[in-house]
Amino acid sequence: MEQYLLFVLMSVLVVLSPGPGVILTLTNSLRYGVCESIGGIAGIALGTLIVAIISVTGLGLILAASALAFSILKYAGAAYLIYLGIKMWRSKPDDLSRIAPRKQGKKIRFAEGLSTQLLNPKAIFFFLSVFPQFIDNTQNYQIQFFTLVLTYCAVLALIHTLYAVLASKAKMLFSSGKYSKAVNRTGGSVFIFFGISLAASKS
Repeated sequence: MEQYLLFVLMSVLVVLSPGPGVILTLTNSLRYGVCESIGGIAGIALGTLIVAIISVTGLGLILAASALAFSILKYAGAAYLIYLGIKMWRSKPDDLSRIAPRKQGKKIRFAEGLSTQLLNPKAIFFFLSVFPQFIDNTQNYQIQFFTLVLTYCAVLALIHTLYAVLASKAKMLFSSGKYSKAVNRTGGSVFIFFGISLAASKS
């Protein structure tokens, strides 16, 4: 039980730290509202679950052992983050206080969240390196694995929803087109920075 509580604490700290997923949630909430950002959060959570499963399969081991496979995934993820950044940077400024949720918006946000997490090779290494430390070899592996993974996904969804709510509360501060443009360009710049950093990383 102590090990589980330690895992929960570690998960909270990891999820709280800034990253592409957090920036995506904050930007979605500022631009489209909390309800619209839920689609992106669901995508990130599902992506996390898929990445965790991949990390314990042969594919995860291949990515960990193959420099070529890792590089392909790394550069694909970097290119996607840069694409999102450029797309956000070039978006027309809107009146954030008057943006109404679009019918297909949640599906688009979900796809963005899912893609962002699936194309993050470092997430696979996180699960490969961290999870074994919380697994008791004398107990059922599958039950422990899914307990830890679903706990992590729940923590992620909760914290990202909190981020979305806080961003929505601050939305009125950015209600004019002037501030909307600043939100777009700040978010876009951060995504481009994450993309370039990922591409330049040596691991």
